Amino acid sequence: MNTLHFKYAVEVERTGSISQAAENLYMAQPNLSKAIREMEDSLGITIFERTSKGAVPTQEGREFLGYAKTILAQIEKMETIHIPRTERQTLKVSIARGSYLANGFSRFVGGLDLTKHLDLQILETNSMQTIDHVVNDNFNFGVVRYQDKYENYFLDYLKEKQLASEILWSFECLVLLSKDHPLAKEERLDYAQLHKTSVEIVHGDNVIPYLPAKEARQDCCQKRIFVYERGSQFDLLCHVPQTFMWVSPVPQELCDRYGLVQRRCAAPNNHFKDVLVYAREYTFSDLERSLINCFYEEKNAVSLKNYL
Repeated sequence: MNTLHFKYAVEVERTGSISQAAENLYMAQPNLSKAIREMEDSLGITIFERTSKGAVPTQEGREFLGYAKTILAQIEKMETIHIPRTERQTLKVSIARGSYLANGFSRFVGGLDLTKHLDLQILETNSMQTIDHVVNDNFNFGVVRYQDKYENYFLDYLKEKQLASEILWSFECLVLLSKDHPLAKEERLDYAQLHKTSVEIVHGDNVIPYLPAKEARQDCCQKRIFVYERGSQFDLLCHVPQTFMWVSPVPQELCDRYGLVQRRCAAPNNHFKDVLVYAREYTFSDLERSLINCFYEEKNAVSLKNYL
């Protein structure tokens, strides 16, 4: 069996769409569909059900995909056997969309020996995806973000998935907005006025375990723009002064780059945690611990220098 087809199936599962998977894999959709059908015929099972919502794994398909991911991870490790352990710099991490985390990763990379083997993967996504990556996709660890009011839901879910956790930061979100926003000169914003006069930028894929997706959005104002990565949010904040966003405190250099300011605002349920998640009994390597230390250092620099 062609293990390349395993990669195809895993990408279809990840995207939930054969057409999107084909685009990501730089191949024609009919060729990808044919490869999946041939694999299903060879195995004698149906891996995906084609539904109105996309390609959904069957029960047998989920079992197959679990094995496929394990095999691909082992192949990836085999490919580095010829590289001495002291020369390997390999890491897969999934994190919340926090600017201090991205800064920490950049500083971590800047401290590496770039003449040695380097294979680093960092993915910014929502908390449920991060948990799934750690459980099913052989990511070393993750950083999830949740509101304190939903903490028990997440702790129960982490327990169900047999993951350990460690609090990285407990914080209150700040309001990030353009220096040209009408409220930018206010040192402390009024919550009602902010939501009445402005357009909120929100990460649109926020999910809470055991709860319908709409409950994760109930605190949003009525005028919203949903985004799914940090680049879009900064472009919008910079070019549309009427917008704002609730964020973990942002490094000042990033605010200066985009012409933004961040302000306190008394708001209900404005208590969040960023939490490291990893497999129980997992032992962090020196490389992993170095990255985590960079996260802590960036967090301390932002919180002590500026706001909390």
